[in-house]
Amino acid sequence: MSTVCETSDAQVLELLRRQGAMSIAQLVEAQQVTANAVRQRLNRLMGQGLIERRAEKSGRGRPGHVYQLTTKAQQQSPNNFGDLATVLWQELRNVRDPEIRRGMLKRLASSMASIYSNRVSGETLAQRMESVRNLLAERGLQFRVEQQPGGLPILSAVDCPYPELAAVDRGICAVEKMVFAELLEDNIRLSQCRYDQDGHSCCRFETSST
Repeated sequence: MSTVCETSDAQVLELLRRQGAMSIAQLVEAQQVTANAVRQRLNRLMGQGLIERRAEKSGRGRPGHVYQLTTKAQQQSPNNFGDLATVLWQELRNVRDPEIRRGMLKRLASSMASIYSNRVSGETLAQRMESVRNLLAERGLQFRVEQQPGGLPILSAVDCPYPELAAVDRGICAVEKMVFAELLEDNIRLSQCRYDQDGHSCCRFETSST
């Protein structure tokens, strides 16, 4: 469910995104509504962690307050990171020397793993998988940890983190496998992929010993 519960709230966010920090009076003028209506919208958005209030001194007297987007709201702004990632990936794949390309892919996987590594915990493989699953859920990616009867746990990807890339180049799946291997501190293999000809419903990452 979206954190922006009303169209009017989204309009406030868009105003602050375009204009920068604004006072209640400025928001009232821009939206042509009452100050009470603006305060209600601001309170909702502050409760969601999307905007914050700060004091701003202008001339003599007590400082007034203005409202601005939080880092969380700025990260939710429209972007074209997907296009950039696709272009960068294609440039990497165009490196002709296989050893250089392999080394670059390994460094890429290590850099991606480092983003999460200090937040992965657990003494057992299943606990570490569950920790990784929770971290990915924070990014809006649905994964499952499945315990096989008498076997080791399996990490299943319900959502592909790189659907556009994986559909045309399975090399990104190899990078994802390397990332999980570092995070889980185990040898990992991709036992099935949704982009295989068999048309699996999800991707499955297993330890090499399963």
